[in-house]
Amino acid sequence: MLIALFLISISCISQKKSTGENIQVDYQIQSSYLLLPIEESAPEVKIQVSSSESKDQPAYDVHLAKNHIDYWVPLDVKKWMGKKITLSFLNTTDKISGIDNIKPSDKFDFNFNETYRPQFHFTPEHSWTNDPNGMVYLDGEYHLFFQYNPFGSMWGNMSWGHAVSTDLVSWTYLPTALMPDSLGAIFSGSAVIDVNNTAGFGKNAMIAIYTANGKTQQECIAYSTDKGRTFTKYAHNPVLPNPGITDFRDPKVSWNEVSNQWVMALATKQTVTFYGSPNLKHWTRLSEFGDGIGSHAGVWECPDLFPLAYQGKTKWVLIVSINPGGPNGGSATQYFIGNFDGKTFKADALPYPLWIDYGRDNYAGVTWGNVPKQDGRRLFLGWMSNWDYANQVPTVNFRSAMTIPRQLTLVNNGEHLVLNSFPVAEMNTLRTNISEKPDMEINKQALISPLLKTNNGCYEIEMTIKPQVANVFGFELQNTKGESLKFNFDLSTKFFSIDRRKSGRIDFSDKFKFGMNAPLVKKDIYQVRLLVDKASAEIFINKGEIAMTSLFFPTEVMNQLKFYGEDAAWKVENIKVNNIK
Repeated sequence: MLIALFLISISCISQKKSTGENIQVDYQIQSSYLLLPIEESAPEVKIQVSSSESKDQPAYDVHLAKNHIDYWVPLDVKKWMGKKITLSFLNTTDKISGIDNIKPSDKFDFNFNETYRPQFHFTPEHSWTNDPNGMVYLDGEYHLFFQYNPFGSMWGNMSWGHAVSTDLVSWTYLPTALMPDSLGAIFSGSAVIDVNNTAGFGKNAMIAIYTANGKTQQECIAYSTDKGRTFTKYAHNPVLPNPGITDFRDPKVSWNEVSNQWVMALATKQTVTFYGSPNLKHWTRLSEFGDGIGSHAGVWECPDLFPLAYQGKTKWVLIVSINPGGPNGGSATQYFIGNFDGKTFKADALPYPLWIDYGRDNYAGVTWGNVPKQDGRRLFLGWMSNWDYANQVPTVNFRSAMTIPRQLTLVNNGEHLVLNSFPVAEMNTLRTNISEKPDMEINKQALISPLLKTNNGCYEIEMTIKPQVANVFGFELQNTKGESLKFNFDLSTKFFSIDRRKSGRIDFSDKFKFGMNAPLVKKDIYQVRLLVDKASAEIFINKGEIAMTSLFFPTEVMNQLKFYGEDAAWKVENIKVNNIK
């Protein structure tokens, strides 16, 4: 809803003055927040906060309301309580009425439960998010840092948001962990637990390794000795200066037992460069991987290197995201399987490019570090959107969610080795009101309606599909408005596909209507698991041999399940529909 601009008197303003193209407004702080009015179509205004104790602070880009207010965002000013601060508007004039609408408040109210807010996927409390960052486990908590814009629901002002979970399904928001500084915005990276105090910040210190995006991209570190609640940036950043490469970012760091050092996988244009360090402060180039292999249709980002067991042996997996150049357009994450000797990665001969998820909405995913050995899982999380339309999706107070956490394993799909991803076991705890449906033989079509007696748009469907002699068949989620999300098996072309052209709101981007296909190996049985959460669908076939993630924005909950066949009869068995709380 658009809110008409209105002028208010702000008692905390003591002075407003204009200097050329800049405006400065003084505030005597008596409340926890200054609420900034946002209009997403308005030009960005640079806002800089300063006080007598803190000068030369970074400026933040804010779409400050000019004609109407789409929503509000909070500027936390608690640390200046009882003191005077100055907001400098660095590239605007006093004609911007949004400045006069900034208001003090002791609380920040917004519509958290808006229409397309997921229920069991992680979202930022408010505002924008993209890549998951710094994922690490420590003392019973899974830490999730994430690319975050505290001042709006569009990309900008890159910082690290922060949340923790004890079970991977419920999350507690914590204060923003890292904010931009003189070296630049805080781009993606990782975090490690320095068990042996190699960096000298303390035993079991949590150390974040991130890209500072300023005049160049450089790698920096920050450390925490209170389990990630507060961070101190290293005084001698950057620890890895830019050698003259335009794209030099997203460090993923882990301890390597073979070479007895920290190993960093770093995205370097269209390759991954590996660096080694004894202490996280001094880095030596080890090797480079990527020339002539995989997809090179876009910039490589967010690499991650980790071992996985397969048939009693250790294999190494390198995942790397690419934008553009995904298999179905826009951004996606490819992977390589091979060996790593502590310095050099060599890929096995496989039909690359291979993709961790063939849907259009799983990008920049990486894995958690420091997961206890007794657990033994490799746990993965991705950003659930696509750069083709991420800034345009029809949400208001927030934009973007993460995928559900997944466990990664290596399996043979009947043709070659693949990286398998499947919902973590903890997701099963969210099931309620399990409903079983009768087995069916599908000749032309069959309909289950209603799918659930009480359907709030959050549910799970499990079923076993037996093609028999059918070649083209599938199922659709539908609602009474005629909207549908279609899942199609085509054994003649050997593709599985998702069609969202009739799924509801698609008008916000011409690129959103594009279809998505995944290679399909012909089998006698397909085990299907589909998780639906308000505006997203994640489907896993044969326990994750195929994974596809798709956003969709229906104008009414989809509460019908239609089966169809185009050339011959087929069977669907063991149908279970679960509400998810």
